[in-house]
Amino acid sequence: MSRLLKIALAFAALASPATSYSAAAPAAFVQDGGERWSTARANEWYARLPWLTGANYIPATAINQLEMWQEATWDPATIDRELALAQQFGMNTMRVYLHDLAYEQDPEGFKRRLGEFLTIAARHGIRPMLVLFDSCWDPDPVIGPQHRPIPGVHNSGWVQSPGRRDLVDRSQDAGFRRYVEDVVGSFAQDQRIIAWDIWNEPDNRGGGTYEDDQLAQERERIEYLLPRAFQWARSRNPIQPLTSGLWIGDDWSPGSRTLNEIQRVQIRESDIITFHDYNWPESFERRVAQLRGYGRPIICTEWLARSNGSTVDAVLPIAHRERVGMINWGFVQGDIQTHLPWESWERPYTTQQPTVWFHDLLRPDGTPYRAREAEIFRRLRAQPLPPPRPTPRPARRSRR
Repeated sequence: MSRLLKIALAFAALASPATSYSAAAPAAFVQDGGERWSTARANEWYARLPWLTGANYIPATAINQLEMWQEATWDPATIDRELALAQQFGMNTMRVYLHDLAYEQDPEGFKRRLGEFLTIAARHGIRPMLVLFDSCWDPDPVIGPQHRPIPGVHNSGWVQSPGRRDLVDRSQDAGFRRYVEDVVGSFAQDQRIIAWDIWNEPDNRGGGTYEDDQLAQERERIEYLLPRAFQWARSRNPIQPLTSGLWIGDDWSPGSRTLNEIQRVQIRESDIITFHDYNWPESFERRVAQLRGYGRPIICTEWLARSNGSTVDAVLPIAHRERVGMINWGFVQGDIQTHLPWESWERPYTTQQPTVWFHDLLRPDGTPYRAREAEIFRRLRAQPLPPPRPTPRPARRSRR
């Protein structure tokens, strides 16, 4: 962690749809119920849906997942107002992060608030994808009041779930299982949810200035827990598909020799294929081409990094042409400050704003950052999708 960020965190700690919807694991792991969807079932599910567009969502008043979900800072009025704006934008889904500590602190209250969120979202024609675990940013989450945003720094308060010390502590596994089975089980038959994202970027070492803080046992523990988390969710027999998105590496094609163990689990266990891409449009097209070989629906669950080449103008039309669902990072500019670029972790934007916003679509008053982007979202939403591509045969597995 940079010296600047450590000082800032210490100081902060002291301060304390527009469109409606028509209607195999590693050998060492023995499954105890539930099966991955067949490709036919996954494609039939996707064929019934409109084109999915949305954002990774957190209310502008929350710095992280804990501030969103804890009772003391639960803000349904802001959520209602912002999801109404999403509906006007032509969105019909949102990707929303949960947190195991918010659940453990108050299981019934957490589920009640999640149910309230789903009611608000449904009122605006939005069916969210819910994320259970996350390996990005601060590895030491603490329940209770959260520190205020560090001026000029991108996503300065986001926290991992589970925290690194709980992750490497095998005695916490029963709690992780309880969290997954109770949350998924409580909403397993709920049509208001579009999908479950089991673990966000499980092979991420933390991101930003946190990469040097990863404990030695973390990767091994995630390799152990990830397939089990899929199976805990699957044992509740949800009507929604399960997934975990690829985000790093050169080649995600079937049979690629560069896939790591975590990526192989993600692909093997996911009912639908999801991925992240924050790069130029040609990178996006290459990723989609690589993933076609799995013969399953494809949704990009993180994109939009304007100064990195991932823009609404260039990428969203490609996704519409390819029938790829799209969930960009960030909706309303707020306490997570993701309109600032990643580089702000080392060089905070304290004296001026970036020339171009990195993520996010709306200003705090609800007006678009750029009116042309809103027009593109709405125009593509109004256009019919091209016919589905023929489903390719799944690639044969290597006999190695």
